[in-house]
Amino acid sequence: MVHGVAFTCPECSKNCSSISGLSRHRKSKHREFTPAPEGEDENTFQQTNHPLLTARPCDAAGRYLPPFAGPAAKPPPPMNGQDPNEWAPFRSRAEFDFAQYHFVELQTSEGQINTALDIWAASVAEFGGLPLEYTPDDPEKCSIIPTDDIDFLPCTHYPLTSATLQNTKDLYATIDKIQAGDLPWRTFQLQYTGDLPAGTPPKWMTRKYEVSVRNLRDVLHHQLETRDFHSHIDMTAYRQFNHAGDRVWSNLMSGDWAWKQSDIIATDPANHGCAFVPVVAGSDKTTVSVATGHQEYHPVYASLGNLTGPARRAHGNAVLPVAFLAIPKTSKKHRRNPVYQRFCRQMYHASLALVYQPLKQYMETPDIVRCPDGHLRRVVYGIGPYIADYPEQVWLAGIVQNWCPKCDALPDQLDSEGARLRTRTKTETLITCFDPGILWDDYGIRADIIPFTHSFPRADIHELLSPDLLHQVIKGTFKDHLVSWVNEYLVLAHGEKRANEIIHDIDRRIAAVPEFPGLRRFPDGRDFNQWTGDDSKALMKVYLGAVAGYIPSEMVKSLATFMDLCYAVRRNAITAPDLVRVGNVLSRFHQHRAIFIELGVRADISLPRQHSLIHYIPSIRLFGSPNGLCSSITESKHIKAVKEPWRQSSRYNALKQMLVTLTRLDKLAALKSSFTARGMMTGTTSSYTARVLAGDKPQVEAVAAAAALLEDEDGDNGVIHGPKSLSEIQLAPTPQRGYPKTLASLALHIEQPQFPELFRRFLYEELHGAPEEDTPTIPIDACPIFPGNISVHHSAVARFYAPSDLGGAGGMYRERIRSHPAWHGYARRDTVLVDVGASAMSGLVVARVLLFFSFLFGGKNFECALVNWLVPVADAPDPDTGMWVVEPEREGGVRTAAIIEVGSIARGAHLIGVYGTNPLPEDFHFSDSLDAFNTYFVNPYADHHMHEFLAELH
Repeated sequence: MVHGVAFTCPECSKNCSSISGLSRHRKSKHREFTPAPEGEDENTFQQTNHPLLTARPCDAAGRYLPPFAGPAAKPPPPMNGQDPNEWAPFRSRAEFDFAQYHFVELQTSEGQINTALDIWAASVAEFGGLPLEYTPDDPEKCSIIPTDDIDFLPCTHYPLTSATLQNTKDLYATIDKIQAGDLPWRTFQLQYTGDLPAGTPPKWMTRKYEVSVRNLRDVLHHQLETRDFHSHIDMTAYRQFNHAGDRVWSNLMSGDWAWKQSDIIATDPANHGCAFVPVVAGSDKTTVSVATGHQEYHPVYASLGNLTGPARRAHGNAVLPVAFLAIPKTSKKHRRNPVYQRFCRQMYHASLALVYQPLKQYMETPDIVRCPDGHLRRVVYGIGPYIADYPEQVWLAGIVQNWCPKCDALPDQLDSEGARLRTRTKTETLITCFDPGILWDDYGIRADIIPFTHSFPRADIHELLSPDLLHQVIKGTFKDHLVSWVNEYLVLAHGEKRANEIIHDIDRRIAAVPEFPGLRRFPDGRDFNQWTGDDSKALMKVYLGAVAGYIPSEMVKSLATFMDLCYAVRRNAITAPDLVRVGNVLSRFHQHRAIFIELGVRADISLPRQHSLIHYIPSIRLFGSPNGLCSSITESKHIKAVKEPWRQSSRYNALKQMLVTLTRLDKLAALKSSFTARGMMTGTTSSYTARVLAGDKPQVEAVAAAAALLEDEDGDNGVIHGPKSLSEIQLAPTPQRGYPKTLASLALHIEQPQFPELFRRFLYEELHGAPEEDTPTIPIDACPIFPGNISVHHSAVARFYAPSDLGGAGGMYRERIRSHPAWHGYARRDTVLVDVGASAMSGLVVARVLLFFSFLFGGKNFECALVNWLVPVADAPDPDTGMWVVEPEREGGVRTAAIIEVGSIARGAHLIGVYGTNPLPEDFHFSDSLDAFNTYFVNPYADHHMHEFLAELH
């Protein structure tokens, strides 16, 4: 028992004196685990699809196919890489990889590409190519390869069957010949058409503004035809229930909105059997360069609403740019002119209407489209949720700044009861009944703006504005509000000088947290000039533990409840009981945040971004998890769709060059997807070429890919793209060199004198089972002597299902756990959660890994870890932070150690020292954190799947 925590076996209620004793007892007496009866798996779901819009396959004429019929048109036969023409318009794997590497990955300049091709040509000449002036004895044995300035003749011993790329112009021309993914851009001009003032009108009135647009129907066809989406798309609206019978909201098509839209479409019997395809769109301004005149672009992105949320967040063509909106600019003199402001908003909505126009005729009558499974289907489109931050939501909804775009709550009383939801019908009625002044002052409506959705069927912009986790919750409520308010409180409570000292120490605390896979380090705390969304998300993971001790208990609770609320709504699957808990946590957050008013930090908390949290529960019921509808999706696309193409341009008239680059990128991506599906991208360029020359037909090698994943010693964590599978943990496959192999010499090398005895007792328990806790200690001489060799590993990879993770389409995640004596110049010994069935923390105990090792014994390969235990100090989490607090377990003043099999490790754990009120030394290094403190917080916010994992256990 440690601080009132009994190590009690959950199966037989036996009390043990230590966590090591409990581990031995369970291993001995309760080793076998009985699997759940068939049909009782807690991960099973029941699903009810919409009864009328059933997404039935059809032929090219729209006639429904009989059940189990194959696709109306068979896909082309699979390629095998043997025929060079299969690489068309490229002539080989080498040519395609060259284009992919230089144009997509390196974004090489034209001059650098020419240099690389010149070197390539020289290598051809050296190993088989000769100048044209050389006349071979037998010309038929050679094939002439023309280039710009010189021709080459390959030698017969190294046959080159076709020409190589000649120069940058040839490379670009080859990319332009790709037919797959061809989504051209068109440019439209818009202009002010109102009355011009007398004299010389302002330039903005006479200027023509360009809007570049792709055909949205073609974009959706391209996305629907993507076979990679076959396992990550829902072609029908559905309602899902878990094993307990609770409703589950996950992807957009699981929400009430998709079902309701399907009901409306199905009122026309001619649409029965169709599929409903909503369009998720998003737009957000982005700056590519401040130095060259604050250069901005305003892209619009589109995605299939049928895709799962994780698939939309994953890389690929799930989200594509479909428009670049014009950004009018004028002098300061005219910026506040109501006519100019009205024109800007009207042009904005006219441009969005232009984007959706190709779909309008197919929003009530079906379009015939090929789907990821190869079948044709009749689909009816609809305008789906729109992703935007608050300033853009104001423009989209046609409301006044500081009002809510979803309800009519007054700006100074946003969270008061009685507010009603805005609707398209209500807004139209109010505009017909009241003059513009009343609409502006009493309802927050701009009478001079008609949202673009009003000209399309079944579209209500107030309903379609989706929750925005990034700007409303992470960058808004957390960074802009709570973090700023904490600093303001410190100044009020302690004065500016002392507050700055405390803030400086908080920064040191943030910099002192131990490493963890995927956790960004803050070497200087949170004191940096420009915050990004990633900065805010990273700071959230470590902030609570850093400020605990410096701020009042109620303020800590306010931060803790907000964090729990944020992580709860960021899950990919949210159940009906989860929504009840979200409502309760939101109420507690509203209660605790009043401390900022009571202490004089705030006069009120009527803020649009915090108010938006009230709409999250109904929005989740409508649209599913906010994960798949967050502006972080569009922001992440800015890099590939805007910033990198801009950097590749000459900066002059850059947009036209950017559009060409985007088209080429999409073509290369589509072609690569096709090649990959046929096994033609397996291995490196040289290894693939060697296999083809040997007559092999390359295939995707899942085993090799998995091995490469384990071998990637530099990758701490990441998503695993693929289907959901069983969780597992494995040591890195390659043992480390330089370690002694024998038991005694290895113990001396790692400075762990107790290791041989622990090892031998581990072997005894393998042979005879663990002794009872109250029996005499087995003499060490009775334990087996191990004459074999021991291999040391510096890491293990845990692979598990993490539905709250934001990347992998299948929900699988990998995490590397390290025990390395010299990781970037210091010893890194990670901490993990081990399942031993303890009474606290739902059977989990924290351990620090001192050594990963493997050995053979009795014909079995053992993968093990030498660990120190850290045990809970109480039988419940800390009442203020809500985090468990643990301390190193000690016997006789020495930290206890044990040997465990790595299979008992659930996953990594992240600890933050309980700092109290004592400042850290200026030179404190984070690598000392796990040795420096008496107690530690078990940080559930280190990543999203950890929070979900611990929350579900409790």
